[in-house]
Amino acid sequence: MRVLIIEDELLLAKQLMTLLKNFAPTIILEGPCNSIESSVEWLRSNTPPDLVLMDIELADGQCFDIFQRVQLDAPVIFTTAYDEYTLRAFKVNSIDYLLKPIREQELRNALEKFRKLSMHSMSVDISRMLKDIYQSHQQHYRERFLVKQGQKMIPVPIEDIALFFTRGGLSYLITKSKQKYVLEYTLDEIEESVNPRDFIRANRQFIISSKTVKTIHPWFNGKLKVELDQPVEEDLIISREKAAAFREWLGE
Repeated sequence: MRVLIIEDELLLAKQLMTLLKNFAPTIILEGPCNSIESSVEWLRSNTPPDLVLMDIELADGQCFDIFQRVQLDAPVIFTTAYDEYTLRAFKVNSIDYLLKPIREQELRNALEKFRKLSMHSMSVDISRMLKDIYQSHQQHYRERFLVKQGQKMIPVPIEDIALFFTRGGLSYLITKSKQKYVLEYTLDEIEESVNPRDFIRANRQFIISSKTVKTIHPWFNGKLKVELDQPVEEDLIISREKAAAFREWLGE
């Protein structure tokens, strides 16, 4: 069995490969691919794998874009850091996913599940399901957030938002007119609900709009320091691992 690993975290990719070899020493491992671009290139240049372990959030975007650019009928086990309720669609039609950090027994169970399924029926189901999932992601981005102002609630259109950030266990929204509101969502939930063409998860603390970026400065060890046209209390640093994807996103 040939298994393709698509994962942008090198340590996790190595962990998955080690676990897979422990389960099945004769397994043939391919990759890892760490981005949409490298995954598409690999899939176009090689015979289809028997199984794919695929991270949802890659260095240059969400993995769903892969299925718009190349035909992939192989079974897929998704890996993700998101809570189960955001991904309940993956639990039907024999599509499975694993929450990070990956647990050995869960990976073993997922592999056993795929071994028992018919490759033909699974291919048909996966193609249909991935198309539905991609379309739902494209069509259901938030157009506004409802925020509290005194004793009343007001809608803030998405185009008026400059950034989101978290501090002290709370999430905040800042508008382009520099108004700040508390939100009843985690930054992970916010990231899932906004269009990635317009907003990016810069780091653990910030989700920023492309229209609020003022300048970008090279920083230590390949990192980037981003200056916004909005005041923030701490430096906004892009990690070395995300720097290339951030520059590509901003240059679209």
